[in-house]
Amino acid sequence: MKLSSTYSTLALVAASVLSTAGALELTVGDTDSVCSAATELVDGIMDYYLGTRYGGTVGMFQQPYYWWESALVFGGMIDTWKICNNYTYVSTIQSAISHQKGDSNDFYGVPNQTHVEANDDQVFWGFTVLEAAERDFPAYSNNSGDPSYADLALNVYNSMADRWDADNCGGGLRWQIMSNMSGWTYKSTVSNAGVFALGARLARYTGDNELVKSSSRILRWMKKAFFVHAPTDDSDNAGNYYNVYDGADIVNGSCPVVNGAIWSYNYALMTMGSAYLYNATGDDAWGSELDKFLGGIEHYFLSPNATDVLYEYQCLQWGRCNNDQRSFRAIVARALGDVVVLAPSFADRANKIIDASAKGAASACSGGSDGHTCGMSWSDGDWDGFYGLGEQIAALEIIQNSVIGSIGVPCTEETCGDKLDSSSFVTVPAPTVTRHFTKTSTDVHTETHTTSVVTELFYTAK
Repeated sequence: MKLSSTYSTLALVAASVLSTAGALELTVGDTDSVCSAATELVDGIMDYYLGTRYGGTVGMFQQPYYWWESALVFGGMIDTWKICNNYTYVSTIQSAISHQKGDSNDFYGVPNQTHVEANDDQVFWGFTVLEAAERDFPAYSNNSGDPSYADLALNVYNSMADRWDADNCGGGLRWQIMSNMSGWTYKSTVSNAGVFALGARLARYTGDNELVKSSSRILRWMKKAFFVHAPTDDSDNAGNYYNVYDGADIVNGSCPVVNGAIWSYNYALMTMGSAYLYNATGDDAWGSELDKFLGGIEHYFLSPNATDVLYEYQCLQWGRCNNDQRSFRAIVARALGDVVVLAPSFADRANKIIDASAKGAASACSGGSDGHTCGMSWSDGDWDGFYGLGEQIAALEIIQNSVIGSIGVPCTEETCGDKLDSSSFVTVPAPTVTRHFTKTSTDVHTETHTTSVVTELFYTAK
């Protein structure tokens, strides 16, 4: 994933793309209506696909969309297949996974991504193949020697967990995999939230307690490193939600200054992982974690202009979301769907957001020459003139997750999945972040954690 500290303005649509009257027809919660809308949205998504074009790469969408977003899209389309029993693009998804998994079967070192792949890119392909395993998606290969979807997901997890960097900042994953890439010295929340969520899903899939412990250690490190923090101000709901910050640069082996940017996909991955662990363990402690991550979504990412409608707080308020950020609500939608099916005691809170946002998204999908091109804002009641792959997949995810309960809980090894070899699981060590205090007339911090101010960090003088 390629994020920068300066974000591009959303591109206005070309004059040749004309708006049509009306909106995407949708009755929230009705499977037939949802699947009719989903079919139109997926068809719009495939307008961006290169894999069936002459000279195009199988599994990739056209520029400027990066590799991780291809994984995100195919994961959403697997759910469309499951919810709607729509086989139109099954072979397309199978071919994409087969082509992009790489020779090592872990989505690392893939020829078309060799020099640019980061940890967060790899983990989204891990989510996609685990989505396939959990939904019992048709196998991509008839060769008994090829790894299953679950095997591929475990390979991704093991590859990432093996990169745990205990020598700097007491633990955590770096953003980048390769030392020559910009971002190598940055411990990113999305990389750590990603391996947390992937490990949590594999823990539920396998029933393995060591994977539960591994995800627990990742969360403990994120708290100790101040990437996850419960506010302590005097507001009415302080302590009822988490702040999830973006990450921190490594400075002399520690991570002293935390980047205070707030992005919805970080909350989504932490919510997802907590929901899976709550379901897998039945432990109220994980229910408490889920409560606070879901509370963060409710606190930061609901539009001030429409009740319970999702918006991307960090960039939409300035109208400066880049191509990656325009798809982040797709991850939130999927995480909220996970809450509905895996944590029923939280389902009402998740469904309230899903249903309101699905209605808003349907209204926003009323543009373009096809009449169902989706915009960015879900609170305007109409198409806002913006369009792209991110807008399409975000709308698809939120709309189809309004009926996610119709397909039941995800598979495990014992229900409809392939068994994994527990002896091959890689787990991360306990965090070693420490905070030292010297007692004099006041408490003096010899290591401090400072949170940068969001508005100054990205939008100085705007």
